[in-house]
Amino acid sequence: MLQIDSTYIEKALTANALEELYPLLQKAIELEHSTIPPYLTAMFSLKPGTNPEQRQIIHSIVIEEMLHMTIAANILNALKGEPVIDKSDFVPEYPGPLPMGIGNGLIVGLEKYSPHVVKKVFMEIEEPENPIVFKSVSLEALPTFSTIGQFYQAIQQKIDELAPDDLPGDQAKQVTSSFFPSNELFPIHTKQNAIDAINIIIEQGEGTSTSPLDQDDELAHYYRFEELYKGRRLVKDEHAENGYSFSGPVIPFTPADVFPLFPNTKTSMLPAGSEELNRMNEFNGSYYSLLAGLHTTFNGHPENLDNTVGVMYDLKLTAQKLCAMPFPGKPGYTIGPSFEFIVPAGS
Repeated sequence: MLQIDSTYIEKALTANALEELYPLLQKAIELEHSTIPPYLTAMFSLKPGTNPEQRQIIHSIVIEEMLHMTIAANILNALKGEPVIDKSDFVPEYPGPLPMGIGNGLIVGLEKYSPHVVKKVFMEIEEPENPIVFKSVSLEALPTFSTIGQFYQAIQQKIDELAPDDLPGDQAKQVTSSFFPSNELFPIHTKQNAIDAINIIIEQGEGTSTSPLDQDDELAHYYRFEELYKGRRLVKDEHAENGYSFSGPVIPFTPADVFPLFPNTKTSMLPAGSEELNRMNEFNGSYYSLLAGLHTTFNGHPENLDNTVGVMYDLKLTAQKLCAMPFPGKPGYTIGPSFEFIVPAGS
């Protein structure tokens, strides 16, 4: 599983002021974002019109990672902090560890879809401390490394302890959108709002303490990815130990309908002045616009979210064109999106 340095949890549990949670919530925003490029790369590698169930499941998880990123930004704003999205160090280096994900050596890259990547990378990122069971965290029993869910739980506990019932941040900065259900993305005005919102992040990623489902009866991310790996739907089963089994409908997968992306493509690998490089620059220009738009959205212009989400469509179209382009000098491969932080000229 993806394990983070427990120092981050210790900092949360020993905080004496809400301001001490600001850098931790900033790390949470960075962590939620950092999973999106690997998931999108796998999804973009699926040839259009093929492997629809793989595409649907990954897309649903990406949307929820965007939701979690927005929730974390809302909480930081509610505590009177300021989210930072438009800096180069916001984007991790791929391949490499995710933010705070340094405990078990998990290296995350930008690769084509495969059951191996689902099992060895995506499920590792999303796995709870123990699948199905989520335990409370305390400073006395803190191990060297801990899970993402425990990190969020520690922040939740400290907000409960330190925050007033009505949170001090500017309420006008709270982001809501018709793009997300109102019971999942809502204004964080009170301490209870913050606690409830963190529960959404934990349960959508890991499930509840007794079920693979979140509070909206949707499978948590870990179990959705496990469906893809096992190739069958997880369904209720009264004969199974935990009430569920992978005995539902088969999820078909056609490997031939996956573009053979060169792993971890970089702009520097493409010939100067080439159409391939121009297309990659176009992609990274859209990616920068997305991050810059999110920064503006989370820092006083919440009405900008829907326009920013629209940039995702441009990103998708360019990525699909890239994924179908043969990689110059690398026979048998096509070009993967690089998700590099490159500020376009004139920006």
